[in-house]
Amino acid sequence: MKLVYSLGGSILAGKDPQSLQIYAKALNELAETHRIFVVVGGGRIAREYIEKARALGASEIFCDQIGIGATRLNALLLVAALGEAAPQDIPASYSEAAQSPYRIVVMGGLAPGQTTDAVSALLAERVGADRLIIATSVDGIYTADPEKDPSAQKLKTMTPHALVRLAMETEMKAGSRSPIDPLAAKIIERSGIPTAVVLGSKIENLRLGALGGHSGTEIRPE
Repeated sequence: MKLVYSLGGSILAGKDPQSLQIYAKALNELAETHRIFVVVGGGRIAREYIEKARALGASEIFCDQIGIGATRLNALLLVAALGEAAPQDIPASYSEAAQSPYRIVVMGGLAPGQTTDAVSALLAERVGADRLIIATSVDGIYTADPEKDPSAQKLKTMTPHALVRLAMETEMKAGSRSPIDPLAAKIIERSGIPTAVVLGSKIENLRLGALGGHSGTEIRPE
């Protein structure tokens, strides 16, 4: 199978070398039988720099560019952990990623206005992925923000159309935090690629999200 992962920056950024090696080992094991593409997010470091730039009067597109830089730094850290399993140069386009001869390809953000979830969904379309796995800092998609609303309920399964409706409530600006942003949701809807949203801090979810048995949210075409 071709598997595309959106690996949240909060999952990798700030990790010690041993933790990064654990993620690299899990990806290498999956790559023994599957083609793996990973898009790494910006996480805390991106948000900190974006907040500083915004306070200095930077435009949102400038803040987006800062965020893209942070995602590529995080991607390079993962590449360092993967060693020879992944190309040392971070792809600068979908075609470059798709045409790589490596079993594992790691990239960051590409264009202002797109989160790495959207990049992952577009990459999944480009490579004809069998699964998209969004490994994030929450254990699935909820009816509301569980940190703010104690009555929020996790959705075990949902349709892409329902995902779009929920995602449209997300604020679109640089550094925003949401399980899936509106653009990514629309791409998932149009592509029909089966998608799982899982808690990325649990390493086994990289495998379970791809092969089944995870406890996150499964997004299935109608």
